[in-house]
Amino acid sequence: MIQFAVYGKGGIGKSTTVSNLSAVLADAGLKVMQIGCDPKADSTASLHGGKPIHTVIDLIRERKDDFTLDDMVTVGYKGIICVESGGPTPGLGCAGRGITASLEKLREKGAFERFNPDVVIYDVLGDVVCGGFSVPMRGGYADKVFIVTSGENMAIHAAANIAVAVENFRSRGYAELGGIILNCRNVKNERAKVEELAGDIHSAIVGTLSRSQTVQDAEELGKTVVEAFPDSPMAEEYRALAKSVMRTFGKELPC
Repeated sequence: MIQFAVYGKGGIGKSTTVSNLSAVLADAGLKVMQIGCDPKADSTASLHGGKPIHTVIDLIRERKDDFTLDDMVTVGYKGIICVESGGPTPGLGCAGRGITASLEKLREKGAFERFNPDVVIYDVLGDVVCGGFSVPMRGGYADKVFIVTSGENMAIHAAANIAVAVENFRSRGYAELGGIILNCRNVKNERAKVEELAGDIHSAIVGTLSRSQTVQDAEELGKTVVEAFPDSPMAEEYRALAKSVMRTFGKELPC
C-alpha cells in the first residue's frame, strides 16, 4: 500500500490537485482512498458530485461510537473511497484533534483492512504543521509528503515551513519529503522562485500544473478535470503528475 500526504497553504489548490490525482490513479485500475484532513470537509467534493457527506467528527459528536465504517465513507468516481475528517463547531474545539480522532477511528474500524486500498492520499491543510495536522506524516500513515505551492510569496513561505517540519520530524521516523508540485498562478519569475525553494530545501519539482479555466469549468460541474474533460491538456497534466509521483515510489502507472 502506497500512502502519501499533500500539504500546502490554504487556497493553493491542494484538494483540486489531490482529487485529480485520485481520479487518474483510479482510471489506471488502482483502488484509491482519499482522506480529507481539513475542517472545511470539501477535499473529496469533486469525486462524488459535491453532495454532502458525513464527516467523521460529526459522527463522533452525534453518535459517540455508535456508527459503522460504512457511515464514515462515501464511494465516489471509479470506486474511490472518500473520507472527510471534518472539524469542530466554529469557535469550539481544535481541528487538529479532530484529524487525530478521525484517523484513529478509521484504524479502529478496520478501514484499511476492509478496503485494502492500493493508494491512500491524505489532503492536509498545511498552513501549520503541528499537533493533529502532523498526524498524516507520522509512522504508519504517509510515507512521503508532497507540497503544493505557487510562486506567490505567501505560498512559498508556507511551503518552506512545511519542508522544515518534515525535516525536523524525520528523526522520529515520520514521512520524508517527496517533492514540490508547482501549481502556477502566473506570477513574475514563478518557476525560478519555486526552483530556488526546491534547492533550499534539497528537493525537486515533481510536476507543474498550468493555470487553466478548465479547472474552474470542471469545478462548476462538481467533477474533476479528469472526469469532466478527459481529453483536455489539463487532464494530461494531471496524468503526468500522477506518473511522476508514483515514480518516487518506484512504481510505473499503466496509463
